[in-house]
Amino acid sequence: MPNSKPTIYHVAKEVGVSIATVSRVLNYPLRVKPATRTAVMNAIDSLGYIPKAESRARALMKTRRIGVLIPFFTTPSFVQRLRGISGVLNQNDYELVIYPVDSRSREKSYLETLPLSMTLDGLIITSQVFDETIALRLINNKLETVLIEFFDSHFCTLEIDDVAGGYMATKYLLDKGYRRIAFIGGRIQPEFGVNPIEKRLKGYLKALKENEISLPDDFACEYAHDPGKVLKNLISYGLPLAIFAATDLQAISLIKEVRTLGLRIPQDVAIIGFDDIDMAEYFGLTTVHQPLDESGRIAANLLISRLSESTQPVQHIELPLKVIERETA
Repeated sequence: MPNSKPTIYHVAKEVGVSIATVSRVLNYPLRVKPATRTAVMNAIDSLGYIPKAESRARALMKTRRIGVLIPFFTTPSFVQRLRGISGVLNQNDYELVIYPVDSRSREKSYLETLPLSMTLDGLIITSQVFDETIALRLINNKLETVLIEFFDSHFCTLEIDDVAGGYMATKYLLDKGYRRIAFIGGRIQPEFGVNPIEKRLKGYLKALKENEISLPDDFACEYAHDPGKVLKNLISYGLPLAIFAATDLQAISLIKEVRTLGLRIPQDVAIIGFDDIDMAEYFGLTTVHQPLDESGRIAANLLISRLSESTQPVQHIELPLKVIERETA
């Protein structure tokens, strides 16, 4: 657009909507239909439009605010990540701003509009999936970003190998002598975000295949609303039984169900979880430890380091996993 900077009027004309609609996209994205919101954001990208308020924020450069885009932020594993992040931000005088994701539409609206808001110095995205369009929007709007549990070559990333973790948990049970080993996971296809459950299931199946163990199909199942029913079905195949639960929360609920049935842990039913959340030790839960607090600390430190010197190389870090042996397996 020669000789003039694009304005909100140019964006509205490009899409064929009112300037009020463009304003709502920028300020209240969830109040706009997804198709319209996407069309407006694409026009903003193609025209290079920067809202006036955001231009001023860009000129000021520093807000001392770091955003964290995170799903299910009240669940223990995400709380521990936030604890690690907030500790580093507090030490460096940054304000933590949490953007909770509870639906695919909210996930998309945040990813589309936060790069343009210019109210943040940096962003940590946890367990969210996005495409090249979002990546370029983050880069072009110079919003320094670090990713946890998702890989994109443009950004610093922290991941664990969930397949290796699933294999590790199952191999631990095999080495203990168990042959009836069930996998109980969450939703294999979640509504939004990354999908660690499917990867942990792949690791489980890999370990069984290597040891030439064949089990009925219902030994690998999603976590049901009635875990007691699932447990009774597995027990019907005989004892002893071992269960690899895809998360510690699911493992802890299974401990309760096993005890309700009057069975012994681990003599009748052995249970191993995944995550090593704080309460796992209280329940004596054997589990695969991933460094939740540490991942938050590392992510925050990486982000602050990049904010201080953006020419530093992008880093991709795979965090270690290990089995923590306690009383349940």
